[in-house]
Amino acid sequence: MVLLPKPAAVQHFSTTSNPILFPDVPLIDLSKPDCISQLVKACEDFGFFKLINHSVPTQFITQLESEALNFFSLPLSAKQTAGPPDPFGYGNNKIGPNGDVGWVEYLLLTTHTESDYQKFASIFGEAAEKFRCAVNDYLSAVKKMACEILEMLADGLKIQPRNAFSKLLMDEKSDSVFRVNHYPPFEESSGGNLIGFGAHTDPQIISVLRSNNTSGLQIWLKDGKWISVPPDQNSFFINVGDSLQVMTNGRFKSVRHRVVANSSKSRLSMIYFGGPPLSEKIAPWPSLMRGEDSLYKEFTWFEYKKSVYNSRLADNRLGLFEKIAAS
Repeated sequence: MVLLPKPAAVQHFSTTSNPILFPDVPLIDLSKPDCISQLVKACEDFGFFKLINHSVPTQFITQLESEALNFFSLPLSAKQTAGPPDPFGYGNNKIGPNGDVGWVEYLLLTTHTESDYQKFASIFGEAAEKFRCAVNDYLSAVKKMACEILEMLADGLKIQPRNAFSKLLMDEKSDSVFRVNHYPPFEESSGGNLIGFGAHTDPQIISVLRSNNTSGLQIWLKDGKWISVPPDQNSFFINVGDSLQVMTNGRFKSVRHRVVANSSKSRLSMIYFGGPPLSEKIAPWPSLMRGEDSLYKEFTWFEYKKSVYNSRLADNRLGLFEKIAAS
């Protein structure tokens, strides 16, 4: 069993305030004819939903999970040769440059260069090519699915062209990233539950999450309550990101979420963050305005990404780009 050195600043919260289970996660079946309207409603009400009957082959999922677990089972000294992240590579405990910490180790990769894999060649040896192929197969299928979802959302919002959102992910300069998080089990203490990854929203357009059958994911509801999402290793969970919230002028909500570490079982999650090119201007889509004022100042993805990088996880990172209503 692999254990991380526990950082001194790791966060706890009391077990007496455990969030309730949320069995009624919006469930979208892509094979159903009414899934478009359900997609739009889920993005409006929660910014989050579970996806079934998707197009990602099961073998791509299981193969990459196996390769990832092989990596995380290595001694810490071996894994550290693929880090520290710059920002890409292996990291543990520290999340971002501003002191956020959690009970997590991870791999952060780009989605369309070969340079990341060179870091792992000395660790994997002959298996490096197998790892590279597993990542590429998985990402190709997941990106295609993410684009299909964005095009259905465009249809539901009556946006033309229907690839208005998806083309940003398909662009060869798309600034998308891929992250594999591993939350090892830990020794329980009187400190309460352990924060694996602190509360935050995702800054990109859309996030596609797949995890093993271990609980830990929680989302924040409008009424101010944290709810625990039951795990489902056969489905994907989709998050609306900050950029999509802006492009829909706040109609879709970027979901606030966190991960709580499990004391008895390890949790593995794989997340594709679909992002636009760095020079892309982010602003509400004109046809969605209908005479309304924009809630946000126009910015480029580079400007927002830089601002996010300089912030803490829990910050309202869109706050700097919100327009203040005239009093």
